[in-house]
Amino acid sequence: MKIAVLLSGGVDSSVALNLLARQGHELHAFYLKIWLEDELAFLGECPWEDDLHYARAVCEALNVPLTIVPLQAEYLDRVVAYALDELRAGRTPSPDVFCNRRIKFGAFFDHIDASFDKVASGHYAQVEERNGQFLLRCSPDRVKDQTYFLSHLRPDQMARACFPLGPYTKAQVREMASEMKLPNSERKDSQGICFLGKIQYRDFVKFHLGEREGKIVDRITGTELGPHQGFWFYTIGQRQGLGLSGGPWFVSGKDTEKNIVYVTHRDHLPEHEEHRFVAGDVNWIAGAAPDSLEGLHVKLRHGPHMIECSELRMRADGALDISLAEREVGIAAGQIAVLYRGDICLGGGVILARVTQAIATESAG
Repeated sequence: MKIAVLLSGGVDSSVALNLLARQGHELHAFYLKIWLEDELAFLGECPWEDDLHYARAVCEALNVPLTIVPLQAEYLDRVVAYALDELRAGRTPSPDVFCNRRIKFGAFFDHIDASFDKVASGHYAQVEERNGQFLLRCSPDRVKDQTYFLSHLRPDQMARACFPLGPYTKAQVREMASEMKLPNSERKDSQGICFLGKIQYRDFVKFHLGEREGKIVDRITGTELGPHQGFWFYTIGQRQGLGLSGGPWFVSGKDTEKNIVYVTHRDHLPEHEEHRFVAGDVNWIAGAAPDSLEGLHVKLRHGPHMIECSELRMRADGALDISLAEREVGIAAGQIAVLYRGDICLGGGVILARVTQAIATESAG
């Protein structure tokens, strides 16, 4: 096949490229230039020079052409603007999910021509064709598995997606990188949100939204515990970075109008556990909801932990009322809830509210 390979300069995409080369495909590598010029000026340096250096070295060793694709405008419009709007509204954005749908398998699809049969990346996930449908299966490495971030791909995007690392664990990929003598075989994995690279998340938020001093308040007693510099720096369930004594404390609420961040001590945390919420803007990878919503599990964040759905009901508008078999702390509006049947990722939706109240209100109405 003729395959376009998304190459970042990291180990995973480099091994993916090499695996495809060994299979004899016609390959063309692409490096997506999505870094933010204003942030680079703010930092005073380009932290992506190493990425390009390694990407070029890997391609030269295989004699694979490499093209740099500038997608900054699309990124700002389709991902960064969304993330900032969510932060201003007090919600918790999931930019990596929308980066995959709108940029890597969206704007990039529009950039390349139709001669490419597939678009490959270094994601830890598997594509399975079954009865003409393209299903998204989990990686055998459940810690590294990235189906959570791919849960909003459309059927046409899934039909063209290729994940060469699908059958492998991270440890196996590291072993292959060493065996392949890749120049980046010992390179550390990148961390954090995709569009930030090495920019600290707090610095990114501060650059765009600034600072405004407000109060951190104990949600139980109403006692003011200290100051903060803007509710947009905090997310529901957050424990680190609060700077409070006598903890541990967890963020349990925000008042965006008054710029108040509410926290709850661990001793009272069970009082704020939730087990019901509403998810909207639901994307079904197969193009439609499954025939049965019974026996599903949900992930509320990237990682191996899945929670059984004790009840799942679809509303007339396509939103989902989801009840969990166990209570959970840190369910935040704006997060993505991703649904699974076994190791098949069915899709996901945006959490609209941590709502026993919202479900009760809708039922009463």
